[in-house]
Amino acid sequence: MLSENLYNLRKLHKFSQEQVADRLGVSRQAVAKWESGETAPDIHNCVALAQLYDVSVDELVNYDGVCGNMVVPPKGKHLFGVVTVGDKGQIVIPKRARKIFHIQAGDRLVVLGDEAQGIAMVKADDMMNLMSDMQRAMREQE
Repeated sequence: MLSENLYNLRKLHKFSQEQVADRLGVSRQAVAKWESGETAPDIHNCVALAQLYDVSVDELVNYDGVCGNMVVPPKGKHLFGVVTVGDKGQIVIPKRARKIFHIQAGDRLVVLGDEAQGIAMVKADDMMNLMSDMQRAMREQE
């Protein structure tokens, strides 16, 4: 996983192995060995690589391209895979998504839609808090 992620991220950012090596202060051969899986970068270089590519160290090391050969997403962005819509429109939110966003059974979600952008879901409590904050800010401006 790590070697594939390093290769894919370098290509995505249109860096040469030499450019990555220069930014990290290592040899081009070291970068080539990391990408081939012959060796692995130490933790210091993993942190530097994660910063260079704007991904988390965990995703850099562990991301496995859930949907085919997808590249590691930027920090805070997630690809949870594919869900299937049931006969009555129900979906199962992937466990990892529920964990990251603290979604539990019984939570209410607001479903938002934009025909050009797609569908999004937000916790109802968070949406209500946001709306209250916006109303308060508008009153203060008056």
